[in-house]
Amino acid sequence: MGIKRRHWALAAASLALALLAASGCESTPGARAKPTAAPSTPVTRVCAKPAAGPAKAPAGAVTVDPAVVGDLAAKTKSSPPNTTFWLRPGKHRLGPDRYAQVIPKEGNSYLGAPGAVLDGRKTNQYAFGGTARNVTIRHLTVQGFVAPHDEGVVNHDSADGWVIEHATIQNNSGAGLMAGARQRVSASCLRGNGQYGMNAYKATGRISGLVVEGNEIVGNNRDDWERRRPGCGCTGGVKFWAVNGADVRGNWVHDNRGAGLWADTNNNDFRIEDNVLEANDGAALIYETSYNAVIRKNTIRRNNWVEGRRYADRGDNFPFATIYLSESGGEPRIRARTDKIEIYRNVLENNWSGITLWENADRFCNSPANTSSGNCTLLVKNTDSCAQPAIATAPLYGDCRWKTQRVDIHGNRFVLDTSVVDCTAKCDRMAVLANYGTYPDWSPYQGERVAEAITRKQHNRWHDNVYLGPWKFVAHDPSRILDSGQWQGTPYQQDAGSTFRARDGG
Repeated sequence: MGIKRRHWALAAASLALALLAASGCESTPGARAKPTAAPSTPVTRVCAKPAAGPAKAPAGAVTVDPAVVGDLAAKTKSSPPNTTFWLRPGKHRLGPDRYAQVIPKEGNSYLGAPGAVLDGRKTNQYAFGGTARNVTIRHLTVQGFVAPHDEGVVNHDSADGWVIEHATIQNNSGAGLMAGARQRVSASCLRGNGQYGMNAYKATGRISGLVVEGNEIVGNNRDDWERRRPGCGCTGGVKFWAVNGADVRGNWVHDNRGAGLWADTNNNDFRIEDNVLEANDGAALIYETSYNAVIRKNTIRRNNWVEGRRYADRGDNFPFATIYLSESGGEPRIRARTDKIEIYRNVLENNWSGITLWENADRFCNSPANTSSGNCTLLVKNTDSCAQPAIATAPLYGDCRWKTQRVDIHGNRFVLDTSVVDCTAKCDRMAVLANYGTYPDWSPYQGERVAEAITRKQHNRWHDNVYLGPWKFVAHDPSRILDSGQWQGTPYQQDAGSTFRARDGG
């Protein structure tokens, strides 16, 4: 994709650190978190108990024989659009060429009988590709494909209107599936894929109307791409790129290496609700250089133990977060169902730290420190216009940077027992901060301008939350570590109406 992850250590205030972000940093694999037992709250257990497909071919369906190599691709090619295919029980195979794949026609449906598996045998790169719209895949297991880095196995070409339902997409390289506009992925198991469970990326245009509902997303990034390509920002359970309108609800996202859910670069209008985000090595949720979201009624527990501890052990004092908002905020000028980022009625329990709101002062359109590979904000059409002298005055001074603004955090329950997390420091933080701007030399955002803005001028507000445990608060920059009284007092005045109580184990 060419979109690089901005490394957390950009919090330090120096030119050298901005350059470090551009080149990446060393990363060593941490110990994997123990897989969690099934939570007591209701979650989607579709991997253990997948819904069975039809035992007999539906009327009018074309039957596909697993004993005939390439039967599915051949019958798809010879049949008209809007054909339903029923795959018999057994292991279905494509031809031996690595590019052999099924190219659906518009409106095709693929139904797996109980025990039907499409197996790439570690030979074929893609299972389903092409640009046909409104394709449906149900009750089928897709496994053993070897898509290249950043590419996907199912809906390889990000066609629009696909429905993936009651499917198991597992043990593939690359992403289990890609996404197009109006795609619906529901009641499916996205398990053990080499890079992502799903990579919601479209090479041309933006994805709109995406629904991800009732899935189990587990054990992805098996190939540990952050270790293989340090700083790539190319891992996790699901990655979203430039998606305009997404509902992500009722999923169980757990035990992924890296982040659970990661929205990166010019996403807008997300609703992330009623999910269980659990025991992911990194953050449960990253919302980066994006806009306008509602994050509500999620259960978020035991995340970030591996990555948070790794950075703390290195002496990094950045508040490495379980919900991490990086240069993301509400923007009324961009149409969405909300004009804020609202985070409410969530339970965060025994994660490595809490919520961090961050801006990198050196990251803006046309800056060499912008790790989003030439992308600009949704408010500026011409990236080159973000240059001196115009960038130093309105409107470009505001519009050339992604801003963490209009974030409303309320009605949440934050629980931390350090004996459970097994930490003595740096796992107990809530934060709003930026680095000291230094780079490039023509930047109009040098010094403390951005740190002052994100902390006191951009309408970022915590209030009416409940805290149990030894929470600390970071404001303005990584060096300002506050207790709850300082956090609530002048000049920060955060968490009005909130309650704080220590508990055993802290």
